[in-house]
Amino acid sequence: MCGRFALTLPTDAMAQLFDAVPANDLPDVPNYNICPTNQVHTVRTEEGQRRLAPMRWGFLPHWYKATNGGPLLINARAETIAEKPAFRAAVRERRCLIPASGFYEWTKDDDDKRLPWYIHPTGEAPLAFAGIWQDWEREGEAYRTCAIVTCPADGPMASIHHRMPVILAAGDWAKWLGEEGHGAATLMKAAPHDAVRFYRVDPKVNSNRASGKDLIAPLAS
Repeated sequence: MCGRFALTLPTDAMAQLFDAVPANDLPDVPNYNICPTNQVHTVRTEEGQRRLAPMRWGFLPHWYKATNGGPLLINARAETIAEKPAFRAAVRERRCLIPASGFYEWTKDDDDKRLPWYIHPTGEAPLAFAGIWQDWEREGEAYRTCAIVTCPADGPMASIHHRMPVILAAGDWAKWLGEEGHGAATLMKAAPHDAVRFYRVDPKVNSNRASGKDLIAPLAS
């Protein structure tokens, strides 16, 4: 799964990288501890133009009567996304990219303490998670919401967690966004083993209130 991530790329650099028009109300960056229900940067295609715009991380199906009207859906499993009532229309019609500089996962030691790891791209370019989105409105509240698509982890990543976000290569962005016709389903798989690296970080990131660049600093041995 993916329950926390970081984004450090400036907004103008993201707009250029994704060839997208940026909205005026994007969240502040850098943010080293992006948590569920936060507003996150997303890229979607609308009327032939890519848009860089904020969405609430935490997918709200249209039948939820309140934002807490059901489970918090921050991830959508690639294996079942086309069958789940909450996600099946979105994966056909409303796909997006979710930029990230890296994400966190946890293992446990012999005393059951949570040990955080920071997973980041091997190269300099940021990650682009496969995402889906959904508009939700109820009694004066309105949100554009999203979830990160996940798949079984493969290779070295599997030693940390059994699942990981679907990470899309730049050459696959257009297909995922629906700009190149069909075939997006073929992209929902683990990235090549050498696409990411990881290292231990300080347990302070276990708190969703933690902030600052030191959260992604390698833990001193």
